[in-house]
Order: sequence, then C-alpha cells, then structure tokens
Amino acid sequence: MILSCNKINKSFGEKDILKDVSFHLNDNEKAAIIGANGAGKSTLFKIILGEMQADSGEVVFAKDSTFGCISQTQNLESTNGIYEELFGTNKALLELENRLERLHREIEEESGKNGESEELKKLLADYERCNTEFDRINGYAYKSEVTGVLKGLGFREDEFDKKIDTLSGGQKTRVALGKLLLMKPDLIMLDEPTNHLDMNSIAWLETFLANYSGAVLVIAHDRYFLDKVVTKVVEIENCKATCYLGNYTQFAEKKAEVRKAQLKAYMNQQRDIKHQEAVIEKLRSFNREKSIKRAESREKMLDKMERLEKPVEIDDEMKISFKASTVSGNDVLTVKGLTKSYGNENLFTDLDFEIKRGERVAIIGNNGTGKTTILKIINGLVQADRGEVKLGAKVGIAYYDQEHHVLNPENSPFEEISDAHPLMDNTDIRNILAAFLFTGDEVFTPIKLLSGGEHGRVSLAKLMLSKANLLILDEPTNHLDITSKEILENALNSYDGTVLYVSHDRYFINKTATRILDLTDRKLVPYIGNYDYYLEHKDVVEKAYLRGTLGNGDSQITVPTETDNKLDWKAQKEEQARLRKKQNEISRIEKEIAKLEEEGANVDKELENPVYFTDHVKLGELTKRKNEIEEKLLELMDEWERVSSEE
Repeated sequence: MILSCNKINKSFGEKDILKDVSFHLNDNEKAAIIGANGAGKSTLFKIILGEMQADSGEVVFAKDSTFGCISQTQNLESTNGIYEELFGTNKALLELENRLERLHREIEEESGKNGESEELKKLLADYERCNTEFDRINGYAYKSEVTGVLKGLGFREDEFDKKIDTLSGGQKTRVALGKLLLMKPDLIMLDEPTNHLDMNSIAWLETFLANYSGAVLVIAHDRYFLDKVVTKVVEIENCKATCYLGNYTQFAEKKAEVRKAQLKAYMNQQRDIKHQEAVIEKLRSFNREKSIKRAESREKMLDKMERLEKPVEIDDEMKISFKASTVSGNDVLTVKGLTKSYGNENLFTDLDFEIKRGERVAIIGNNGTGKTTILKIINGLVQADRGEVKLGAKVGIAYYDQEHHVLNPENSPFEEISDAHPLMDNTDIRNILAAFLFTGDEVFTPIKLLSGGEHGRVSLAKLMLSKANLLILDEPTNHLDITSKEILENALNSYDGTVLYVSHDRYFINKTATRILDLTDRKLVPYIGNYDYYLEHKDVVEKAYLRGTLGNGDSQITVPTETDNKLDWKAQKEEQARLRKKQNEISRIEKEIAKLEEEGANVDKELENPVYFTDHVKLGELTKRKNEIEEKLLELMDEWERVSSEE
C-alpha cells in the first residue's frame, strides 16, 4: 500500500467539507477522486500533499516512497529551454552530459594545438570513460525518452529550444507534467491533467499512465480519460467518500445499482411502516382486548425497527430542456469553399459540408486548427477570406461561446436574462436562474465577478430560453462538473432541433454526436458515427479522404439507439390483476366485519332490553348469537390481517 487516508475531517467555519473520509491506494493502482464542483476534491488533495491541515484524521505514505504532483494552479518559472528543463530532471545524467560537452570542446582545442599530446590522450581517455558511463546508465535512451514525452505532450521539435519564461500558462503546465512523468515517482498525483492538452496528447497520456509502473491518483472531469486509465473511483459526495472498483463507466453503473437498491429498500420499508401503522389503527378500531394486544405488539416491533435513511437526492442539479419554437427545413446549413488565414498562417482551405435537420455534429481536431473560427464565421463574428455559408429555411441560431463574449460583464445574471427576454416577469426569471443554480442575491452578482463555470451556466440559461432550432456550441462542457455534463448530454439528446458543436470532451462526443467532422491537414474529414466509431476507422478513412479516394458511403454507419427496458406486458397485467384481487378480498372482509359489528351492536341492545330479562329462552338465543358473532369477528380479523400482510 502506497497511501492511506484515515478518517479525514475538514470544515471551513460552520460548513463541513470532508467527514470521516477514508480510502487507500495500493502500489501500481490507478485511482480517481471525483465529485461535483465544490465537493472537496482539491481540499483533499491539498491535505494529502501537506499543503493544508486536516481538522482530524491522518495521511500515511509508505516508508521511503516518493511522490510528485501537478496542480491546476502550478506555474513553472525557469529560463531554461523546454528540452533542457526536462532533461535536467535527471541531474546525474545532466551533469555527465555537460561534462561530455566540456571534454568535447577541450579535445577540439587541444587537437588544434599540438596533435597527439599527453594532455589530449588524457582528455580522450576521460571522454571515453564518461561516454561509457553515460551509455551504461541509459543516457542515450533517456534522451529519446525526453523527446518522446515532449512530442507526446504536443511539442514540436522546432519548439524544444523555446525558453520556459516565454511560454503560455498551458505550455508551462505541459512542461511541468513532462518533468513529473520523467521523474517516475512511486505515486503521481494529477489535478485535471487533461486541461491544456489536445486529443492526441490526451490519448498519449492515457497510454503512459495506464502502463505506468507506479501508482496514480487523479482529479478529473474527463470521463473518457478516466475510463482508459483508472481502476478505482473514490467519489466525494455530501462530505463522505465511497470507493468503487473499476473505471468511470463501471462506477456509474455500480452507483446507479447501489442507489436503486437503497431507494428500493427505503421505499419497501416505508410501505411496510405505513402498512403496519394501518393494521395497528384498524386493530385498535375493533376495540377488542385481543385486537388491542395485537396492536400493542405490532407497535413495539415498529418502535424497534431500524429506520433507513432516504437516499440523498441530487437536489442541486441544473434543469435543462431545449425546445425549438419552429421546425426548420431539412437543409439546415450549407458551407462551400470556406477558407481562412491569419497573416501567413492558413487555417483551412475550401471546406465543404452540410448539416441536416436533427443531426448533432461535432467538429474535432488539434488546438489551433481553426475549429472555433469555423463557428464564428457561421455566426457572422469573423469574416471568411473566401467561401459561402447558407442557412436553410426557418433556421434560427443560438450560439454558446466558450469565452462567453456574448455576456455583458457588467450585467448580473438577472439583467442578462431580462435584457434578452423583456416580457418575462421577475418570478419567471428567478425560477429559470434557480434551475441553473443561481439563488438569492447570487442572481444580482455582476457577471465579471463570477467563475468560469458560473459564466457557462448563465450562457446555458440564455441558450435554453432562445427556442432556437440550431444550437452552435463552442466547448459547452468546459468548467462543468460530471453531473452537469450528463444533464447537458440528456438535454441535447432529447432536443428536437439541430446541434453543431466543438468539443474536446470525448465522452460527451461519444454520448451526443451522430456525426463527426475532423479538422486535420486544413480539411474536414467526415465520420458518420460517434467517437468510438471515429477512433476505430480514423486511419483508413483519413488516408482515403486525403487521397481523394473516399466515396460518399465509405464512412457511413448506423449508430445504435438505446431502448428502455420495460416490464413485460403480460407480467404487468398479471401483477395488476393480483393487486386488484387482494384489494377486493380486503374490501369484502372489511364489509363482513362491519356487518357483523352492526349485528353485534343490535344484539347488545336487545340484551339490554328489560322485556327479555325474564325470557330465558330468548336470552339464551341472543347470548348464543352474540358468541357466534364474536367468534366470526375474530376469524375475519385474522383473515384480514393475513391478506393485508401478503406481498
């Protein structure tokens, strides 16, 4: 075992963040910490790293183990070049390589002086020894490894000499990640490692981590990444931690099963409690000594019952439902000959594609290839150098901008909605914002003070209200937690309009796309299917398309649709009939009980009548009938209790 967290507790003021959080990580195990935004994932990471003190509990690392971490806020500062910075992670090799370079220079200088002098022989001998040692400790293999890591993380060879202090924040994060991977600690800890990586780099990182000889602990919202890498999921929910073995998809299935079982057990117990309470009330209403004792016995059993807590509902989910106000024509969007360059950099040339009503089309590709530019050209925000963009009949566009430039930073969420929809009253606006998790005074906070995720929620609220029949989305899942992503997926899949979007979220693409356009080598390569289909056919389709030999149907696929599992019709009818029969039987018994009780009351009145006080024959008949009624009532009560208790 490399790491053990035992009963970690952490609060900020009155707010509990972590309560008795416990889990462990074995050697070579790959695990993920997941949870909604604000659940406490980063807090737990900081406690594990010793950057924050827990209120109670302990974190224990295996003796003599090493670990390294990359966080979202890490900022690498260095004047070294990229390659030099990574090679320097192995100081012994770096020193030896520097010595070899010095010796090489000294040998050249000495050779130019006196030919084969004693000094030159000594330098050559030193160089030979150092070179042998460099080779022995895999120095040349390490150089290849550094190159492989840099290329895997998306750096070109002509960028290897770039100085660290000239890089962007995302590039610095990639360099820091490369250094950590080359250090090969016993435990690698990564906070959102797929941020700042394109799809090719993410795929490379997945393979690296899955095959890594040490342990890995990650925080990530990238579900496709989690499926490929992790074998254990630690979910933080309602301050508690629950461990599940398997990748993300297996976790989601197991969690759904556990929740379903918990809810079923709770509902069964609640039904049993209500049934017992009804039986107790009925037994008391019979007002007989035997029935009252039975009622008291049942009450004692009910009091001793261990009550199950109702499984916590996710009551802070966004509530998204897109609805188009009008139906567009079948031809929604036609793009012909689209070309765009910035200065000497050509993004794409002569792009042609069409989108039909009801399609959900994802544009994918590496960073910087021009995906967002295509969306901006369609929306009229950027001018194309050449080409035509034609909208079909009755097409209305709503645009989700990943930078949220369509939002006025001075507005509050309330003002943003009211400005766009002036006929909406204040209550309706507040209800819409509440559905996107803005409540109380939060609705009046200036947008410029909100987080990236909150910007996204305001944009999604406006998008939902637009009633457009063509949604154009640029990285819609950025800053959303996993639960919110799944809500958005469900909303798009049930949307009756058309969707065109750019995304790096492969799981999201897999769940929502009916067609993919891969922007590669300045061309759009089409795949009719989801992301898994794209991966399966990428090599063949891309080569054929770029050679110009791809036919119209070569990348076609019929995407399977999911169907709901429904109760068999015959079984459903039989169950309904059984329940009706049971209810009819209970009603029959209760009617007989009521009839006998009424008859018994009448017999009691006759027994109290003075006329019969001296009529021993009549009194005998009445007493006999009274006893018969009492016996029959007891039988019916037993029968009622038995039938009522049947499942």
